[in-house]
Amino acid sequence: MVLRSRFSRFLSRGLTAVELTLTLGIIAVLAVIGLQVYQGWQDKAKTQTAQADIIELSLLIDDVFADTGELPDSLADIGKAGHRDPWGGAYVYVNLMTSKGNGKARKDKSLVPLNSDYDLYSKGPDGASATPLTAKASRDDILRANNGRFVGPASQY
Repeated sequence: MVLRSRFSRFLSRGLTAVELTLTLGIIAVLAVIGLQVYQGWQDKAKTQTAQADIIELSLLIDDVFADTGELPDSLADIGKAGHRDPWGGAYVYVNLMTSKGNGKARKDKSLVPLNSDYDLYSKGPDGASATPLTAKASRDDILRANNGRFVGPASQY
């Protein structure tokens, strides 16, 4: 009986302003941490989707090359015109075998072209890109390099 009366007094007295503020503060901190973890997970998922898309497009392009001996002029030639990356931008394809010089080719930190056959990349979350990977706008690009032996973020190449 004594235990019940203490418990009922505890429940009836309510929460103080300090206890309520502390509880709300803890909930807010946990919510912010959870949101950051979720956004980080979302960014990784979008990057992995872009990598998978680039691998898929590369396989289609390589199939056309194996069948015809020539690379397609655009993604429309493989039925992927208007194919969008996870951030809503169009994938960029450049046939390096038909373009003159190395002006359009993506380049590494030594300004050496990344590929000898074709470039295929997404401009990433910021939607901006520049030819050399060292440019700030290119660091978040998802790209194909070494003639397909690397597919991933430009910052990891």
